[in-house]
Amino acid sequence: MEKEIKGSAAQPLTCSNGSERIDPYGFERHHDFESYKEMMNEYVAVLNRRSVRWSRLLQEKPCVEKNLTVKRYVRKGVPNEHRARIWMAASGAQERLESNQGYYQSLLAMEHDTKLKETIHTDMHRTFPDNVLFQSKAEKAEPSLQGALNNVLLAYGNHNKAVGYCQGMNFIAGYLIIITKDEEKSFWLMDALLGGILPDYYSPAMLGLKTDQEVLGDLVKAKAPAVGQLMAQYPGIWTLVVSRWFICLYIDILPIETVLRIWDCLFYEGSKVLFRVALTLIIHHQPEILRARSLPDVCECFKQITCGSFTLECHTFMQKIFTEPGSLSMATIDKLREKCRQRILEEESRQP
Repeated sequence: MEKEIKGSAAQPLTCSNGSERIDPYGFERHHDFESYKEMMNEYVAVLNRRSVRWSRLLQEKPCVEKNLTVKRYVRKGVPNEHRARIWMAASGAQERLESNQGYYQSLLAMEHDTKLKETIHTDMHRTFPDNVLFQSKAEKAEPSLQGALNNVLLAYGNHNKAVGYCQGMNFIAGYLIIITKDEEKSFWLMDALLGGILPDYYSPAMLGLKTDQEVLGDLVKAKAPAVGQLMAQYPGIWTLVVSRWFICLYIDILPIETVLRIWDCLFYEGSKVLFRVALTLIIHHQPEILRARSLPDVCECFKQITCGSFTLECHTFMQKIFTEPGSLSMATIDKLREKCRQRILEEESRQP
């Protein structure tokens, strides 16, 4: 098996012309292609500037270190040609790959659990049906990325038997494959995310995901009290409105350029970035949220606040996530996580 995937490079500096309306990552954009193209025409200047600076930095220091300069560079955006390298270095995935040579191939060579294979296979056609790179058509010149996606998910299921495969993992693996163009790197990045950066999001009880939804609720009470008060009227509301934000890491919630910029920071700074994004969306759209008069109104509002120019213009949006929510340390998140986790466990223990 050739681990590098040919023919799937995404060059986000150009846009398709013509009737197909496909973005540089292979996604068909029938409804918002014009606004996307307009945004990219302006964003390309930012990308070119960042590309020059990153190339210079990596030439001077080929070994990516964690320091204030690199952190600042990451927050301003990692050019696509350097993304896989930065994500691998920042998350510790590169180190794990190098110290476990041949491990990925050994996972693929193992006997696969029938149920695991079937569950993954069922989700193959549901994974990015609007992306030409994942469509299996006989007339296509390039092979579909479905094979690579299947391999990464099977390998991860064998590697982490406690998790196996959960819905949502297919989208994360798919994004990783589009960017890295390499199965083994995608596997180790997935391991870094699911095994370290996102604590217990994908365990059978999903305790980490439930906890982080409650943490967000507590943060909203502190940073946007009026919204916190409104949401308190609807028990279990945070699960309804933000579970997909967290479990899909904003895939299919926010525009792809914005998601990739969020992931740059996620791999470098950890899961607190997910809260910064959620808080920015909520704080920025307080007036609309506060107009909601019923549970369906609130749910519809939370769908609407992820759309439009505010989230499409990724460079401005990313500047906002580090200013609008104010200070937010990992220590604060950890403290809230401990409190919310205990609260959830106590509630669950009282249930018959």
